[in-house]
Formats: sequence, C-alpha cells, structure tokens
Amino acid sequence: MENNYHVPVLLQECIDGLNIKPNGVYVDVTFGGGGHSREILKHLGPDGILVAFDQDPDAQRNKIDDPRFRFVDQNFGYMKNHLRLLGIKQVDGILADLGVSSHQFNEPERGFSTRFEADLDMRMDQQRALTAAVVLNTYTEEALHKIFGLYGEVQNAKSLARTIVTARLDGPIQTLSGFKNVIAAHIPRGKEHKYMAQVFQALRIEVNGEIEVLERFLEQSAEVLKPGGRLVVISYHSLEDRPVKNFLAKGKFKGEVEKDFFGNDQKPFNVITRKAIVADAEELARNSRSRSAKLRIGERISLPSTSVDGGVK
Repeated sequence: MENNYHVPVLLQECIDGLNIKPNGVYVDVTFGGGGHSREILKHLGPDGILVAFDQDPDAQRNKIDDPRFRFVDQNFGYMKNHLRLLGIKQVDGILADLGVSSHQFNEPERGFSTRFEADLDMRMDQQRALTAAVVLNTYTEEALHKIFGLYGEVQNAKSLARTIVTARLDGPIQTLSGFKNVIAAHIPRGKEHKYMAQVFQALRIEVNGEIEVLERFLEQSAEVLKPGGRLVVISYHSLEDRPVKNFLAKGKFKGEVEKDFFGNDQKPFNVITRKAIVADAEELARNSRSRSAKLRIGERISLPSTSVDGGVK
C-alpha cells in the first residue's frame, strides 16, 4: 500500500545519514506511507525501537505490524512530550520528510491540489478548525498580503489580497473554482500552474502553521537526541530549508552562532552535509517529487559537563 501512498524520497541517503545502530531508538516524524520507516526497521535488531508520528488519519492505515514499532497519531511539533509518554527521554536518530505527501495531493477532497475541484480545506490535521476557506474569508487584507508574499513569494501579493477581500463582500469563497474565478485577472498567462502552486503553498503553510511547527520540532530534536545522534531532514522549498540549515549550523533561526566566555561556539549540532544532498538522475527519472528535495544531516554534539563550582570539566 505504501507505494501507492507516497514513494520515499532519497531513501538510501536517509538511511546512511541516520547511521543506524541495531539496538538504537529512532523516530520518523513524518510516517505517511511508511516507506522510510520500513527501511529503518530492516536495519534494527530485535531490541531496536522505531517511533513514528503522523497526524493524518489516512496514514494510520499504513501502520506496521512489528513489536519494535510504535505509532503516535500526533503532529511532530509535540514530539518531545509524546516520546516522554512512551518512556523515551533520548533517541539515536530522527528523520523528517517535510511537505505534503503524494497521497494527500491525490485525494481531491483534501483540497491540497490545484488539479481537482474541491472545498478549500488543506488541513493536515482534520481536527483543526482553520481551513484555507476560513483564511480567505476572514483574514484582513494586510494579513493575506503578508501570507502570499512571505509563504508563497507571490509577485502581486498586495493586489491579490485586495481582490480577495473585495470579492468576498459578495459572498464567501469556498471552492477551488470559485477562488480561481475571483483571482483570474491576477494569474499570469502561461504561468498558471506555477502561480497557483505558490498561492496554494502559502495557504497550506498558514493553515497548518508549518514554519512554527518546524522550528518547534528542530528545537526539540536538539533536546531529545543523544550525543552522536543524527537529525536527518528533507525539505522541499526554501522556507523549510532555511530554518533547517540555520539551526544545524548555528543552533538558532536568525543571527550568528552564540559563543561562550572562552569563544567556543554554543550550538547543538555538527553539520554532516556541507551542501544539501539532492536526488541523482536515476531517482529524478523515477520520482518527479524528488526534484525539489534537499537533504541535510546534523550530528548532536556532546556538551561539556559542568562541575559543582560552575567550571567546565
């Protein structure tokens, strides 16, 4: 079933990056179709453990029947707390394959794709109240302008926001076709697909709070990884890749790396990938989704222990 659901991207590169110990504890925070998880389990011995997270109810149908496997039906922004509930304080490796799965794009009623007529939903967690329709019909012109400009890098974000706010006075914008009709004059000729993809990306990121969740997850990963443990992250656009790159390099999302009294860098990770790993020609031919994938790997640094009098041992 997992092959129809989502083809795992950069699979071997992820496994190599995790540097799996047979008796280790690993976390796949974006389970989806389970392709990466199944491969991780192949490298674990009988005492190894794999914990998988996914908030999408559809992903639960792919759960793996294996005594070493634990499934958590939650957003990975709450990873640390849910690992604690399982009695796990530290882990040997964490994998995150960000973005929307092929399966979610191919389910018309989810509203992720510009290809299908559907209600404007876009929720990864169907329990959330905020949908794309709510964003379009209730956000201020300024808020919409910011979302389209920042999250979608839409060129005419300001005039697009004004058009939406004006159009909704005549009635709510509820469906893809209704939305396209409202913004038709703003869609550049010959670039319809790219433009709508940017607009949809902006709405999806806002609906799911994706950047805030990602930053929260990265901070938690530094807390739960053992020294020498690996963080492996695949991102699909610059808005995801930038915080991953900055956090691995500096331990923060903005500004320069902090230093201690002695001038030593205060950051949780050593960067294993100086440049992001990308798909080779063979994978690109096999799976078009891998085209925009960037893989980055960090290794948790051993922090110096502090003695009773406050000095470093």
